[in-house]
Parts: sequence; C-alpha cells; structure tokens
Amino acid sequence: MRVWIDITNSPHVPFFRPLLGLLEARGHEVTVTSRDYAQTLQLLQLHSIPHQVVGPGHGGAGRLGKARALAGRLVALRRFARGRGFDVALAHGSHELALTARSLGIPSTTAFDYEYAWLQHQLGCRAATKVVVPEAIPPERLARLRAPKLLRYPGLKEEYYLADFVPGPEPLPGLDPERVLAVVRTPPEVSLYHRHGNPLFTRVLERLGRDEAVQAVVLTRTQEQRAAIAALALPSLVLPERAIDAQSLIAHADLVISAGGTMNREAVALGVPVYTTFGGRLGGVDEWLIREGRLLPLTHPAGLELRQRERGPGERTRRDPEFLLELLLSAGD
Repeated sequence: MRVWIDITNSPHVPFFRPLLGLLEARGHEVTVTSRDYAQTLQLLQLHSIPHQVVGPGHGGAGRLGKARALAGRLVALRRFARGRGFDVALAHGSHELALTARSLGIPSTTAFDYEYAWLQHQLGCRAATKVVVPEAIPPERLARLRAPKLLRYPGLKEEYYLADFVPGPEPLPGLDPERVLAVVRTPPEVSLYHRHGNPLFTRVLERLGRDEAVQAVVLTRTQEQRAAIAALALPSLVLPERAIDAQSLIAHADLVISAGGTMNREAVALGVPVYTTFGGRLGGVDEWLIREGRLLPLTHPAGLELRQRERGPGERTRRDPEFLLELLLSAGD
C-alpha cells in the first residue's frame, strides 16, 4: 500500500513517529510531506524522518494570510500527489491534505482532539473519508459527523504515541539538578481559535523567571515568540535555540505549564504534574482531564507548586498504537 502522510505542525511529528515505524514494518511505502512552520522541519530532522516540504508555510494570524497560504498549498499538494498512486492519505489537523486527496479521489483520514477549531474542521472533516477523534469529546459537539465516517478512540492520543517512549538521559545539557525544573510551552498565538492573547501566561513567566530556585525551559513556537521572551531578560528562563527532545525534557521535569494542548497531554501521559493556562475555550479532552484531576487549571501564578518531585517515571497509561493505526487506515478499506 502507498501511504501519504502530511505533517504541518510540530505536534504531528511525535504523533506519526511510531505509526511510521509500524507502516514500514508492514511493508507499506510511505511518503511524508510537510510545511515550514514552527519547529516542524527541525523535529522531522531530529527524528530522522524523510520528508518533502511542499507549498508555502503558515499564513500567520490573519484570515486573509491563512486563506492565501491554503490556496497556494492546495495547488502545490495537488501537483505533488497527482500520478503517484497513493492508496490512502493520513493527517492530524492538515485540512489541506483532506481537500487535496478528495480532489484526486484518494481515500483519506483526518484526526483531531480539539473540537472548537471550527473553520479547520469544516474544511478537513467534510472532505475526509474518515474522521478520528477521542471519546472524551462529547458527541453533541460532533453532531455534524456521523458513523461510519466518525471513529473514536479511548484515552489520549499521547498515550498511544508515547507507549514505547524511553526518555533520553540529558535532553538539554547544562541544567542545574538542584533547582526545580519547569517546562513551559507558549500560547498558540497564530491560531484563529486563540486570538485574544494570554496575560496570565506573561505573569507566569515573570513568576518563574525571577525565582532563583527554578529553571524554566520555555519552548516557543516561533522565533518571534523567542525574541519577545528573551527581551524580558528574566534570569531563570532558558530558551533553547532549536527544537529539542521535548518529551524527554517533560519526563525529567518537576512540572509543566502549557498554554496549548499537546504538551499538557504529553505531561499527563508521562505522569508529570501539569498546569494549563490555555486562554481559549476548553475542549472536551481538557475538561475530562480536569475532572479527573490529571490537569490543573491555573488562574494565578501563586497557584503554582514549585518543588522537586520524586525522581523516576510517573504513573503512565500505555495504549497500543496499532489500534490507532487501524482506525487511520480504515479510510482505504
């Protein structure tokens, strides 16, 4: 089988990493396309995933820029895929892939785990053959999707793709083991569902950055974010210059604070205490994790518990990525 995978954002790289190994072990021929956005290309290189950059990068925060980038990428993807004989196309959040695949008659599956990115879902879900989502999203929020098109999986997607994960020994050299290690993920400022800023996140940076007992590694999404945070000159903040093994860093951390979704859920999957400062509308997955006490909503920087946790692996739930892969490949059945 010829499988086409489109990876358009940093979190999609670890999601597809184990699935690519399973596909290749089954003898399938896999082609990966990507776009230049955030740390996507650096992470593909870090994980030694062969790929081809196709079309323009992200269109920025505005609707007009996004529309232009979408139009340009659709043309480029169609030109790339025509005549390659793909049997199925897979994506997590790339509506460009679903639209292109439909125009070429290629069965496709798209997946997502945040239900309020309405525009993206209207495009990708309408075009896709199958749509894969977590069971934690309430069914009434997916009213426009019906079986057999809609497929659901238990738990977190991170529990599947991190099932075989073993942390590296030193994901970021030079950190002080005597200080509390916090991993911080910046807000998705260019996302249409997150347009109004996040003042709480800035106050959290100031709280961490002035605490001499803390080292806070801030994982930014763009170079513009990195430059803005570096300009704050907060001594306890560490800003990596390139993409790093974030999952290993999380596994070594004492706590995680994230203004986005994926890194929160990776911390949950790895058994590390995690706070959310997400400024958008909470999705079903985060609501479920908060009810379970596995994700802690933060309303004020003083609510952070800054202490070193007991070393060693946290409590983890591991799920079989083969199950997730079967759902994704069902578009080609």
